[in-house]
Amino acid sequence: MRKVAFTKMHGAGNDFVLIDDRAGTFPVHDHILLAMLATPRTGIACEGVILLQKSSVADFRMVFFNPDGTEADLCGNGARCVAAFAREIGAVTSPAMTFETRAGLVDAEVSANGAVKVWMPEPKNRRYGLQVKVGDQFVAGDYVVAGVPHFIVPCESVASVDVEGLGRALRLSDAFAPDGANIDFVQFIPAHKALIRTYERGVEAESGACGTGAVATAVVAVETKKMSLPVHIRTAQGYTLTVDGDWRHAKTTGFTLTGPVKKVFEGVVDLDSFDTSNEME
Repeated sequence: MRKVAFTKMHGAGNDFVLIDDRAGTFPVHDHILLAMLATPRTGIACEGVILLQKSSVADFRMVFFNPDGTEADLCGNGARCVAAFAREIGAVTSPAMTFETRAGLVDAEVSANGAVKVWMPEPKNRRYGLQVKVGDQFVAGDYVVAGVPHFIVPCESVASVDVEGLGRALRLSDAFAPDGANIDFVQFIPAHKALIRTYERGVEAESGACGTGAVATAVVAVETKKMSLPVHIRTAQGYTLTVDGDWRHAKTTGFTLTGPVKKVFEGVVDLDSFDTSNEME
């Protein structure tokens, strides 16, 4: 049996399974196993599996896997959760830390009240005013890479948006090939608020929240909607993420993402229980 301890956490409604892999023994290349681990009903169920590993350049390394088993460069709420997890397991001793991700080094700070702030990578590849064809219609939006790619679609009411249908169609559009994009439907409320619902690639469904999507939303809000930082963004689960930063040379920069983190439960999973080789044909 390959028993592995895990912690289930959520950041503003975005839920993750976190595993202490400082020994480097987790089978990271078994993407089918990772997908089965994240699956509802037969697995633990989560929107991402996060490994905390040793790093030679930072306090630790964050490795993030989508529920389909693919590895992603960054997850904003996952980064906030792994910071709290690192403190809990003693991987760091200070509330302030720096950790390694595929999107670069990330700084974080854990507050006594349970909130966690992370300093996000610089947004890039801004493309405003895109028109993406879906069927016989064009959908207007803005593209920003905030660690991972996002297409921000403004709408009058997020409550009435077909997140699953339209989100999937946009995520699979040739406009974002070959990697695809996360699709964020955003209701902007000047001057400092927004409501957001996200169709997330890798999850291939609506997510409970999206930290990188919140940052991308703030970029669009300030640079195209004449809104001001900080921007307070309400997630699908009813939590608030605060995105702050600076305005320099007619662009936003130096973004931070702050919000709640909560440990849900701890457990032990037998990885061999996901072996399907002995199932009846």
